[in-house]
Amino acid sequence: MSDLTDFLIKLIPLLPLLAVIANGLLGSRYSHGTAHRLAWGSVGLSFLCTIGVFAEIVKTGTAREVVVYQWIFGGDLSINLAFLVDSLTCIWLLIITGVGFLIHVYSVGYMHGETGFTRFFTYMNLFMVSMLLLVMGNNYVVLFIGWEGVGLCSYLLIGYYYDKTSAAKAASKAFVVNRIGDAGFLLAIFLVFIHFKTLDYTKVFAQVDTLSPEIATVIALCLLIGAVGKSAQLPLHTWLPDAMEGPTPVSALIHAATMVTAGIYMIVRNHAIFDASPVAMEVVAIVGGGTALFAATIGLVQTDIKRVLAYSTVSQLGYMFLGCGLGAYTAAVFHVMTHAFFKALLFLSAGSVIHALSGEQDIQKMGGLSQKIPWTFRLFLIGTIAIAGIPPLAGFWSKDEIMGHAFVTHRYFYYSLAVIGALLTSFYMFRLTYLTFSGPSRMDHHTEEHVHESPMVMIGPLMALGVLSVLGGLVLGFPSERGWLHRFLEPVVGAAGTHGASTELMVALMGGATAIALLGWGLAHFLYYVDPSAAETGASRFSGAYRILLNKYYIDELYDLLFVEPLKRLGTLLDWFDRTIIDGLVRGVGRMAEWSSAASTWIEKHIIYAGLNVIGYSNHLAAWEGRKVQSGMVHHYAGLIVAGIFLLALVVQFIIQR
Repeated sequence: MSDLTDFLIKLIPLLPLLAVIANGLLGSRYSHGTAHRLAWGSVGLSFLCTIGVFAEIVKTGTAREVVVYQWIFGGDLSINLAFLVDSLTCIWLLIITGVGFLIHVYSVGYMHGETGFTRFFTYMNLFMVSMLLLVMGNNYVVLFIGWEGVGLCSYLLIGYYYDKTSAAKAASKAFVVNRIGDAGFLLAIFLVFIHFKTLDYTKVFAQVDTLSPEIATVIALCLLIGAVGKSAQLPLHTWLPDAMEGPTPVSALIHAATMVTAGIYMIVRNHAIFDASPVAMEVVAIVGGGTALFAATIGLVQTDIKRVLAYSTVSQLGYMFLGCGLGAYTAAVFHVMTHAFFKALLFLSAGSVIHALSGEQDIQKMGGLSQKIPWTFRLFLIGTIAIAGIPPLAGFWSKDEIMGHAFVTHRYFYYSLAVIGALLTSFYMFRLTYLTFSGPSRMDHHTEEHVHESPMVMIGPLMALGVLSVLGGLVLGFPSERGWLHRFLEPVVGAAGTHGASTELMVALMGGATAIALLGWGLAHFLYYVDPSAAETGASRFSGAYRILLNKYYIDELYDLLFVEPLKRLGTLLDWFDRTIIDGLVRGVGRMAEWSSAASTWIEKHIIYAGLNVIGYSNHLAAWEGRKVQSGMVHHYAGLIVAGIFLLALVVQFIIQR
């Protein structure tokens, strides 16, 4: 059984890799049907392998380490291409392969008829391979390879419509912003090797006690920079909303369920280092709490259906960071899992709406869709209730656990941020639901005539995600802080940390969280269903605040002013310096050679030959010219070099002897 488990572990990333090779090299030679079957079939088989490995880990309760081959070695450095599969890895593997499989199936219907159909699935599978390497690696180098791989795939998939200027710019923006975070991550890896002489997780974490608090803080903060970039937290959050330029399945897979949670995985995996630095933990909590509230306020007024969900993702990732900063690692992982369910459901449902409206994404041009696309409406509503935190759906259990941990540990400031963020989340998500599906139709006549429900290949995955959004939190996390997931993760991340709280207090906190979510629903119901004119009145009355939120606090404009434009001007200056000074020097050397050659020729013809002619030697040397030394023959040059070296050696020897 042990050998079989090791074999299954190797198959998990190998199967989608084989699909990448097949579709990437041979996709143009067979039909689109074959391409998409290879794509989703390979991910489905990886999911089955993951279930087998997961069952073995649950049964034995021990982690497995599989070395594929010895990769880099020499001196103190030894790096293997090896996998570490423990309970934490299993959770991410289930999310990546399970949710990824559903999104691949959905993509068959959504991307039908698109140019570059095979290219799309090749990129999607390549992303799966990279993400699997990221979470399965047993050392920082394999993690970093996967980390850079998902960044590359993000660039390729955001820019899938490469002939569209906005998509190309969004892809470049994501790539550049992520490079900033990756620089911090690389510094952390270098520091880890300098202080531990190894990059293997198990060896590093066993020696964390030897670190001084200062060094632990520096390493943790460098790791945090990488996590902030990949998970779109303040101040590196600006790339994620623009990433909605990619196809909707890309938004669901990469920018909701998997890639953006890579930062959370990295922090939780390195929790031993973060635990050694209270300063770093505080910074993580501040970043998470601030981002949760900041992004929620922007989501209040956005009118693009995918952009609302994008800012919702940034906000929910903030909750996960807050949980990590408070030491509630299990709660953070729990929210990663439930968020994957309901956010993938919301994005794919939004894709179903866009598909029904022939590409329309502006919620101000929707309305009245609940009767026209009833399945999409019901499933979107399930996702909305789940993310709002209304029991017993999935989001309630995980988000409430993070909020409860903040309260029980007396971190009331962070609790306040989480509470306000939860209220705003409920409000803007129900606002989105009402504006999209309720009220009178605001569609143009042509679009309304062609509204249609999505095919079953798209609705089927939505139903599966709907079931997970309803039952996932209850099955995995009940009772709160003592559910199955908490016991499963305890060997890796430790106990949840609030077992000392009384049952009465936990029930009161759960009741308070429910009341907050219902209050947000009630406000949205009144403003966007009962009396829509009140929302318009409020927007006009607070037009300044509304404009600031609509323009996302002008953060992009500020970055353009402080960084983008100055760097462009610097680039222009450097280009001028390169063309004028550097190239001028190079061209000057060439011109000097031309001038010297011409001068030597003139001297030869008019002075040397004239002198030789006077003394009678012109017939012997008339055919010789100094410039003919430049014959263009390499062996001539080599001979001259050797002769020159020989003469130089004779001169040096002569000087020494004197």
